Amino acid sequence: MNELLDDLKYRGIIYQMTDEEKISELLDKEQLSLYCGADPTADSLHIGHLVPFLTMRRFQNYGHRPIVLIGGGTGMIGDPSFKSEERKLQTEEQIDENVQGIKKQMEQIFDFSDENGAILVNNKDWLKDISLISFLRDYGKHVSLNYMLGKDAIQSRLETGISYTEFTYTILQAIDFGHLNKEFNCKMQIGGSDQWGNITSGLDLMRRMYGETEAEGMTIPLITKADGKKFGKTESGNIWLDKKRTSPYEFYQFWINQSDADVIKFLKLFTFLSREEIESLAESVKNEPHLRKAQKRLAEEITAFIHGDAALEEAQKITEALFNGEIKALSTEQIKDAFKDVPSASYTEEDMNLVKVLVDTGVSPSRRQAREDITNGAIYINGERQQDVNYELQDSDKLDGAFTVVRRGKKKYHMIQYTD
Repeated sequence: MNELLDDLKYRGIIYQMTDEEKISELLDKEQLSLYCGADPTADSLHIGHLVPFLTMRRFQNYGHRPIVLIGGGTGMIGDPSFKSEERKLQTEEQIDENVQGIKKQMEQIFDFSDENGAILVNNKDWLKDISLISFLRDYGKHVSLNYMLGKDAIQSRLETGISYTEFTYTILQAIDFGHLNKEFNCKMQIGGSDQWGNITSGLDLMRRMYGETEAEGMTIPLITKADGKKFGKTESGNIWLDKKRTSPYEFYQFWINQSDADVIKFLKLFTFLSREEIESLAESVKNEPHLRKAQKRLAEEITAFIHGDAALEEAQKITEALFNGEIKALSTEQIKDAFKDVPSASYTEEDMNLVKVLVDTGVSPSRRQAREDITNGAIYINGERQQDVNYELQDSDKLDGAFTVVRRGKKKYHMIQYTD
């Protein structure tokens, strides 16, 4: 078997292939050009988008050439694949802005640096020039209605309804594959498992229009956690690649908090670590799970790859400071970042007695419990234990003059924000 395909199988990346033998032959005989696309539905990708693009990067590491397609054209239509309802159409200006945001992220994932580097394309560049008459005559004529209705992605929407706009999406994606095949000798498309229908439509359209065409497709399985829940979501929403949406610290924390049941699977899918190192980390999960070596390695690798070494160091610094209770070692911006999702409460600066503050902000349920918490050493102000029930919060306790971080017990953090 081709060495790259063997590695992809080991990592659990391959779900479907049009013809494994032909794909293996192509990989052995030439520098293969292949593509994967993303529609700019937001100005950032989230980690649910990552595996297909990381897979293309694996191809690049083996000497093949990725074509990264951002769907500035298809994004104006919306992919109906297994969506329960119609997408809301965005303005052309918003889509163009989103394209720029995603371009920056692709430059972090792929090497575009030389003549053999990755290629970045926007399908708006060719789709915008196709007239309605040309679309119907040159492309629509080759697509059977029965063939499209047989696609699972279309069938899943027939009961709830699908517009003609979204119905034509699969033809537009088929046009993309044909265009890239002709312009860049692109011979393979990869995507998530929900893209199988779109990929095979592209292959079918190419063969009907151009005759026998050397082109193949491959899909990647839907990523789920061991408990069956959807991967990539937290209580606060998606984990984004844009650091303004999800900070590097939050990004790092997401990965380091993965369960023992999931961490090896995610190391295979999201990192470029060798098989030997992954197997060694699997042994660590089995024999010394309390050390969480695999989780730390996962968080380090993916955070550095997406955000860079400096962002990783910052995330590790915040994590270490919180673990050791050294909150004052952090800047106010780092503290705000770290405690963005902890419970917070506003407090009017009238009576700064610690017992009253704890009760009024909901840190402790009653004055009796607050006094007990303080006496027992369960209350920490900005990382420092406070055991004086008569303690009055000082200006020095107000970080940036605006907030105080209170910890009750080992892990329950609260942020008190001061108002006039």
